[in-house]
Amino acid sequence: MRLDELPLRRAATIADIDWAVLTPGEARRLREFGFDAGVPIEAMHVGPFGRDPIACRVGRMTIALRRAMASAIRVDTAA
Repeated sequence: MRLDELPLRRAATIADIDWAVLTPGEARRLREFGFDAGVPIEAMHVGPFGRDPIACRVGRMTIALRRAMASAIRVDTAA
């Protein structure tokens, strides 16, 4: 499942990130914030118009991502 499809408040783990579809700046930003395979993540909130941006909790940080960036991140949900 992609991060932009993850239901709100559902725990997941980053399975893979398609770095090729991101711009170099977007990829650098995600890496700086600790996005990598195996990292726990949770979608916390979506914006009111077009459901953009998506606020995600990664560790103790809450980060807002555009839906296009979130679609490059594949997650595994906890059972």
